[in-house]
Amino acid sequence: MSSARCSSDATSTPTTQGSTRQVQLVLLLGSMIAIGPLTVDTYLPALPQIGDDLAASDSAVQLTLTGMLLGLGIGQLVVGPLSDSFGRRRPLIAGLCAHAGASILCALAPTIAVLAVVRVMQGLSCAAVAVVAVAIVRDLLEGVAVARMMSRLMLVMGLAPILAPSLGSLVLTFTSWRGIFIVLAGIGVLLIALATVGIRETLPVERRQPATISSTLSTYRTLANDRMFVALTLIGGLMMAGMFAYVAGASFVLQEGYGLDSTMFGLVFGMNAVVLVLTCQLNPLMLRVFSVRQVLSGALVAEMAAAGALLVAALTGWGGLAAVIICMALVVSTAALAFPNTPALALSDHGDTAGTAAAVLGCVQYGLGGLVAPLVGAFGSATAAPMAAVMLCATGLAVILMFGVVHREARPAQTVSHLPL
Repeated sequence: MSSARCSSDATSTPTTQGSTRQVQLVLLLGSMIAIGPLTVDTYLPALPQIGDDLAASDSAVQLTLTGMLLGLGIGQLVVGPLSDSFGRRRPLIAGLCAHAGASILCALAPTIAVLAVVRVMQGLSCAAVAVVAVAIVRDLLEGVAVARMMSRLMLVMGLAPILAPSLGSLVLTFTSWRGIFIVLAGIGVLLIALATVGIRETLPVERRQPATISSTLSTYRTLANDRMFVALTLIGGLMMAGMFAYVAGASFVLQEGYGLDSTMFGLVFGMNAVVLVLTCQLNPLMLRVFSVRQVLSGALVAEMAAAGALLVAALTGWGGLAAVIICMALVVSTAALAFPNTPALALSDHGDTAGTAAAVLGCVQYGLGGLVAPLVGAFGSATAAPMAAVMLCATGLAVILMFGVVHREARPAQTVSHLPL
């Protein structure tokens, strides 16, 4: 993707009406995508209460989180091809309806086993929403415009993990953990209404793929044979693995290793979440000067350097707590530049199968993230060294894929399309 390509896109000025519709679409799709992290994080403050109420062990309660992530990852592989066959709107609304229903079932769950199973259903419903929302972006936009739209979506959806635990704690002051799932059901119903009124079908009938197993397998083979897509998918998964390592290790490192209390940890964690959201908003500005590929390459190298600095600080003690916090913030902020640009490049040549391609991206991200994160605890999490080592390995592999495959497979830039709303 050339710099000239970015320049031409930057000079195109949408009408006021078009800009208003883009803002509306960002708010709508951002809210839809945010339902996933909202469903994951809102009930976290209630985990001890769930264990006491259902007479379950800590590990059994944690299975409810595992079930959610399992459904979220695997469900995308099923929903993606369906959205390429039946269009985007119906799977989106069906997913939201399923989320509302599953939330009510969670609130009524009599045992921890039932709750874990229904959480898988919640994950499947969130997978439908996540896949379709990304596919809609690719239906409406191409090239650098996809990266810009994804950056704006992250501003909206990035608020979910920041606010969700606080929302859960607030609900717990009025009711039990079951009330949290009732609130999630209410949010689902609200999103159903918004999607029904505000989301139009974006995949024309003539561009839809046959709804057959052979067609679906053929699409997956096509994606698997695309070296650039595979490399970018793995890059996205490795970036998510680094973030999961941070999420899994930061609490233990800062509280057990450096003695921060829960309030101070929450402040540091929240600040890093804000840094991620704000840095992501620099992406559209950078894309006025650089291509998507250039921004992604720079972000990956910078994140690898930040992870390396974190490892040095952890092993030597240089800079103490301040150095660890600063390096963590640098890792998070550089990752924020990688997340929107990776799908923009990966989906550039797969417009007609954007649902399936987005599903593969999402599945690999959650899959690698879920597999790598436990390594932090396996090697000890009282110091930042294991977390930093996992981050450094993940970003190092991503840099190798970026320069060893993506740059070599670079293709001519495509023309940007604007929102046909």
